[in-house]
Amino acid sequence: MNQHTVKSYGDELNQLTAEVARMGGLAEAQVADAVESVARRDVALARAVVERDQKLDALHHDIEKKAIRLIALRQPVASDLRKTLSAMKLAVDLERTGDLARNIAKRALILAEGEPMVPLTRSIERMGKLVSGRLRDVMDAYTGGELDRAVSVWSTDDEVDEHYNSLFRELLTYMMGDPRTISAGTHLLFMAKNLERIGDHATNIAETIHYEITGGDMYGERPRLSALPSEPDFKADS
Repeated sequence: MNQHTVKSYGDELNQLTAEVARMGGLAEAQVADAVESVARRDVALARAVVERDQKLDALHHDIEKKAIRLIALRQPVASDLRKTLSAMKLAVDLERTGDLARNIAKRALILAEGEPMVPLTRSIERMGKLVSGRLRDVMDAYTGGELDRAVSVWSTDDEVDEHYNSLFRELLTYMMGDPRTISAGTHLLFMAKNLERIGDHATNIAETIHYEITGGDMYGERPRLSALPSEPDFKADS
C-alpha cells in the first residue's frame, strides 16, 4: 500500500468519524429543541424539529453507504474495522434518537392546542435535560476517544429510569385526580417514554464506544431500576 493510498484510506476513516460526530450534534439539537418546544408551548419550534428529522435520515444513509464501501474496497482489520462498524451502529442509534425527538415534537403540537399543564411539562423538561446531557456526554466521549467518559454514561443508566418512574407516578396521580387531564397526560406519558428510550440509545452508544476502543464488550448487566409493577407496555411510537 503506497503512501497516497494510506493517506486516502486514513482520510476516509476520519471523514466517517466526522460525519457521525456531525449526526450526533444534530441529534442532540433535535432532543433539546423537542423538549424546549414542550416547555415553551412553541409550535414553530416543534414543527422545525419534525421537518429537520429528514436531515438525520439522510446522514444515516450516507454514513451506512460510506462504511459499506470502505469495508468492501479497503477491507479494514482490527481497530480500523471496529471504527467502521461502530460508525454504522452509532448512526442507527442516532437516527432512532431523531425519530423519538420528532415524536415528542409531534405531541408538543397537540398539547399546545389545550390548556397548559405547567407542573407536568416542567417534569418533562427536567427529564429532557438529563437525557440531553447524557447524549452530549456520550458523543463527546466518542469524538474524544474517552473510554472513562463513555463508561460513566453507561454506569448511570438507572438515573433516567428513576426520572421516568417518578414522572410516571406523577402523571397517573394527576389523571386519576382530574379526568380532564387524561388526554394531555397520555401524550406526556408517551413523551416520557420516548425520553427514556433516548437514554437507552445513549447507553447503546457508550457500549459501542467501549467496543471500538477496547475490542471487547461491557462487563455485567446495565444498571437499571425495576419497572413499575403496574406500568403498561408503552412502546416508543415511530
